[in-house]
Amino acid sequence: MDSAVYALIVNACIAGLFATAFAIVRMSYPDQRYVTWFVLAYIVGGLTPLSELGVRLTDYTAPFMIGSYGSFLLSLVLLVAGMAALAERRVPRGPLIALLLFGAVVRLLIWNGPRNALWYELAYQAPFVIGAGLSSVIAVDAVRRRRGALWLALAIASALTTAHFLAKPFFAATFGSGPTAKAYASSSYALFSQATGGVLIVTAGLLTLLLVVKAAMGLSISESETDPLTGVANRRGFERRAQPLIACAHERGEPLAAILFDLDHFKRVNDGYGHATGDAVLQAFATMLTERLPRSAVVARLGGEEFVALLDRTTLRGAWLAAQAVRASLPGIAAHLPSVTVSAGLAELAPDDTLYRLIDRADRCSYEAKRTGRNRICPVPEPVVDAETLRIA
Repeated sequence: MDSAVYALIVNACIAGLFATAFAIVRMSYPDQRYVTWFVLAYIVGGLTPLSELGVRLTDYTAPFMIGSYGSFLLSLVLLVAGMAALAERRVPRGPLIALLLFGAVVRLLIWNGPRNALWYELAYQAPFVIGAGLSSVIAVDAVRRRRGALWLALAIASALTTAHFLAKPFFAATFGSGPTAKAYASSSYALFSQATGGVLIVTAGLLTLLLVVKAAMGLSISESETDPLTGVANRRGFERRAQPLIACAHERGEPLAAILFDLDHFKRVNDGYGHATGDAVLQAFATMLTERLPRSAVVARLGGEEFVALLDRTTLRGAWLAAQAVRASLPGIAAHLPSVTVSAGLAELAPDDTLYRLIDRADRCSYEAKRTGRNRICPVPEPVVDAETLRIA
């Protein structure tokens, strides 16, 4: 077995392994539908080295030449589609279909052209250069949107792949790729092409697989930290997001406040209108919190009818105004839902506070609000008390 054949077999096995790995991810995370692009890409891509082997093993080379060129171009198009979806961009279906048609027309026009001629080799590689270039553009765009170091590595790998396709025509024209497809299969150019191509396939494949797994794990973490009914964070998600805010506030000496909301007499809503209506009230209230409170606020449902909000760079007075805006808007939460009120407790971060101490104080204040009549916010900061006194006077 010569080196070129060995490289072809290795590349086919690599493609099969990547197809299997992506298929496992696709089955493990059904919501990650875009992974199907990568599964198909590596299944189709695995046909390329197998077709090259067919060229070596038979005198009837035309079908295998078509299979090699077509499968490689199609796999590249599928990879570009998958990268676009992974980068949360619209899949450029029109340009990719145009690339497939362009590649087919170019290959047809140069079918009997003079191999080893520079213009022939440039035309042959042109569709692959364009496809790899599209991958580079998608990866660079992801880097610009601060999507992480893995995207930067993939952008570099894509750029190297583009350079690889650009360099191949000059290598072929200089050293020769063989006057026929069969001669090419035994040439040093074929070994260069398969070996360097294999390294780039492995590099890009591993980086893409890491990005896919990272995205899938991120989705799993997000789902585990989100309240399924209201769409805001659950207790676990709240604690994870709140801890950095607490640490930052302590480090910078900035104010931070917590608001604990508790819907009044919520059991009456469930008993009088049914749990479906009660769920609708909770959903509407969660939506109101995300709309009325600052965008930087961490909002969560702690359980039942209890919600919490953590407001960075906010004093007790600022938290009271934010909570008051929510309380005042609550009667008009939705025309088709029963009217409800809310009691809220406030707490401002102290120098020695932990998250749990802060929330505990806010919780005790919410109980005080309920004990003193409900539909109110406790405590009322002094500047607010003074302003109310002057207004009444």
